[in-house]
Amino acid sequence: MPALFLGLYLSRVVPLPEDFVGMSLGEPLLFQWAAGLTWGAAPEGYTLNLHPVGLAAWLGLLLTALNLFPIGQLDGGHIAYAVLGRRSTAVSLGATVTVVALVFLSASWIIWAVLMIAMLVFLGPRHPRTPDEHVPLDTRRLLLAAVAAAIFVVCFTPAPFSPLDLVAQP
Repeated sequence: MPALFLGLYLSRVVPLPEDFVGMSLGEPLLFQWAAGLTWGAAPEGYTLNLHPVGLAAWLGLLLTALNLFPIGQLDGGHIAYAVLGRRSTAVSLGATVTVVALVFLSASWIIWAVLMIAMLVFLGPRHPRTPDEHVPLDTRRLLLAAVAAAIFVVCFTPAPFSPLDLVAQP
């Protein structure tokens, strides 16, 4: 969080050139809230020129969301297994199928689909069994799982990278 606010503070609001060709970064909720507190809404035709510290913080949000996906040995996989037990495998596969299906509604989901398929291939959908998996979680640990889910929601962005105009207009 400190890096996010510092990076946004060091960033500058600049006019967006009319002939700009490039990519824009998707904005997770946490980034939107922090940018709103730091800069307010950018005027029409302007954009935030993100300082490298801000870019590093944005990347940290992206990687946090990625790590909280409920797949195998990722933290999200550990949490899903702790809460759901062996049913977490179905959640891993279901989440992946859902994201792949969302690609057909919007191409912006392609990055997440590729990442999730790669994670399933390299990490596998199953979490290894644990010796105490039969012991139910107490309220405190269930609350921590809910906090982790909330962190995922505020760090996630459906389209991490969006092309603004990849085909130059004559």
